[in-house]
Amino acid sequence: MARFVYRMQSVLNIKQKTEGQIKMEFAAAQAELNKQMDILESYFDRKDNYLREAEELRNADRLKLQDILDNQYATAQMDVMIASQARVVKQHEEIVEKARVKLTKAIQERKMQETLRDRAYAEWIEEEKQEEAKENDQRTSFTYTQRQREM
Repeated sequence: MARFVYRMQSVLNIKQKTEGQIKMEFAAAQAELNKQMDILESYFDRKDNYLREAEELRNADRLKLQDILDNQYATAQMDVMIASQARVVKQHEEIVEKARVKLTKAIQERKMQETLRDRAYAEWIEEEKQEEAKENDQRTSFTYTQRQREM
């Protein structure tokens, strides 16, 4: 039984290492998602700047047609870049979700293995107690028998 408990601990160690690796994968996926979201946010900021610049160009004393056209083109390009980056963010959100599900499963497996190990250990302790009680009974019986013979 002690070997069984030892094997259970070995399996638990493997589950813990696996969980640690999956946690690192999840952290890396989350970091990449955060990076992609920062890029998207920077695109929104750039578009806002272009829109403010467009307002300034339209309200200027002297209209500069080329600058206005360039600004419109830049704003349209930012819309394309934002849409593209939004798709990238969506892909990374899906990756993070898959990693989260994988991590949740690994945590559940580790907890289940801990429970099994603890139960096996408790059973082993109980068996040891019973064995010890049996040996004590045998010693007591032997001692009593020896005293009875001596009398």
